[in-house]
Formats: sequence, structure tokens, C-alpha cells
Amino acid sequence: MRTFILSLFVLLILTSCKPEKNVLTAQQIIDKSLEASQTPKVAQAELSFDFRGRTYIANRNNGTFSLFRITRNDQDTISDILSNKGFSRSINNKPVQVPDSMAIRYSESVNSVHYFSVLPFGLNDAAVNKKLLEEVAIKGKEYYKVQVTFDQEGGGVDFEDVFVYWISKEDFKIDYLAYLFHVNGGGKRFREVRKEHLINGVRFVDYNNYKPKDTSIDVFSMDKAFENDELEKVSEINLENIELTFFN
Repeated sequence: MRTFILSLFVLLILTSCKPEKNVLTAQQIIDKSLEASQTPKVAQAELSFDFRGRTYIANRNNGTFSLFRITRNDQDTISDILSNKGFSRSINNKPVQVPDSMAIRYSESVNSVHYFSVLPFGLNDAAVNKKLLEEVAIKGKEYYKVQVTFDQEGGGVDFEDVFVYWISKEDFKIDYLAYLFHVNGGGKRFREVRKEHLINGVRFVDYNNYKPKDTSIDVFSMDKAFENDELEKVSEINLENIELTFFN
């Protein structure tokens, strides 16, 4: 009996001394994802790519930014520019006036493409709120699941949108994301990384883009819906002719 009690006492000591599992916070997971993708490097660089027949150019330098969308047709070259100073448009290098209502729509469109092109860059902005959700597995692979929302101040016109990111526990890369948006009638989308581009060490990705077959599926359940074939592929998001030049 005395031997049993002694053994139990030793077991309790060993158990109590066992180090606790290192639990990462949402902030730490995003930081590691930024490191894995190397997207913070675009903060001082010029990035250009083609997307759906248009050319996009981003100049970022110490918080100053100019985001371009260039549309070319047989007659004209239309340049939409979103910067720290606001939105402007030129046609064949001549400035044109744009009504405020249209300027907001154009700004949203330009910003959206540039935002998605460099994820997870931007997820440490001051207006971003991060929340760790329950870990999940997709196709047998383990993921951290992080919710992202935005403050109204500094969160842009789409501050009410909600994002969910599935970040690999192995390499901290974002393999899936989902979002709830409100513009143009609103909706929900789920994106699956289909191809990875490494340009000067920075990770850019192409996506398969899905929407739920049943609109009652919420943005937080998109992973389960994806595995249960409850999503419908609506498009592909492909970045072409990517070029990245760092500023000294």
C-alpha cells in the first residue's frame, strides 16, 4: 500500500511538471502567416499584375500608397487611382470628373482586388480585429481558424464585412478564406488556393472561388460546406504577369 501511494505521488509530481501545450493567439498566428508569406515586403515596393483583362499597379512606401487599375480598349486607356488623397480617374492621361457615388464604387472595386492580391498583408492594420475560432481539419489537414472584423473608424466603406481565414498548422500559409460582404446586394464567398506564385520570395496565390448553394449557410460553416459539396464554383481568381520591385 505504501509503495502504491508513493508511486501515485511521483506520478502526480511528474504530471504537474509536464509543460503545458503552447497555445497560440490569433495575433501570433497572423504574425506567423505574414512571415510565411513574406507579404510585408510589399509595404515598400511596386507591384504589378494583370487580372481579368486589366492591369493593376500598387506603389506602397512607408504608409503612402497609390493603387492603380488600368483598363484599355480600342479607343481609350482609363486609369483609376486610389491613394492617400482619395480617388481620381483619367482617360488617355487627362483627368476627368467622377460623381461621388461612382467614385465610391470605383474605389471599392480597385481596393478589393489590391486587398486580396497581397493577403495576409493588411491584417495587422490598426482597424483590424482578430479572434481565434475552434481548430478544424479540411481534407485531413489541420488548420487554425481566425475571424477578422474591422472597426468603423479606419475600416473603410466595407468595415461591416466579416472574414474567416484557415491557416495551416504546418506552415502557417492561408489555404482557404471566406467572407461575408454587403456591397451590390451582399453575399458570401469561399476561396480555395489553387496555385502559388513565389515572386522575389513573396507568396501570391490564385483561387477557386465558391458561393454556397444554400444561402442560409453562414460564413463560419463554409469549411464544412466545402467538404460536404455544398458550395458552387463561380469563378477562378488568377493573377498573371506578376512583377515585384522593392524600393531601396
